[in-house]
Amino acid sequence: MHIIVDGYNLIRQSDTFRQFEKKSLEEGRNALLRSLAGYRKLRGHRITVVFDGWVAGSPKEERDLAGGVEIIYSRLGEKADEVIKRLLAKGDEEILVVSSDREIVVFATRRGKSAIASAEFEERLEQCATGSFPANASGEEESDEDDERPGMKRKGPARRLSKQQRAALARIRKL
Repeated sequence: MHIIVDGYNLIRQSDTFRQFEKKSLEEGRNALLRSLAGYRKLRGHRITVVFDGWVAGSPKEERDLAGGVEIIYSRLGEKADEVIKRLLAKGDEEILVVSSDREIVVFATRRGKSAIASAEFEERLEQCATGSFPANASGEEESDEDDERPGMKRKGPARRLSKQQRAALARIRKL
């Protein structure tokens, strides 16, 4: 699976990374990259983090690699959102986007990709760092409501998620 992270979105949605960012923007980026590199080492997913460079960046898009994590700085005049959309549009592999930006989430889901909120992904990073993994995607124990009421017939509309929603949950469970 390929995880694409909206870098500054995750930093600013996170209490942990925001503490580093208060010292300097570079400290915030480095803290995020260290965390992502550790996550990548444990879980083995391909990770790309995209940072805005559109205000004070280079005239060309810059790429780097740190701890096995691919880093992309958008070019001057281009937002990270545009770079992420471009990666989503050309990506044929299984992709999960980490962002709380609604526009990116909608763009990803319309292309059959999955998205996870920055705060939720931060929890997964922390769980991975401490070695405590949840039983399922929501972090709660699974329970089968029907086991408690044997012999009851289901009434009403089907409770099954759509095929697209099931595929998105399966991708998130792989985290």
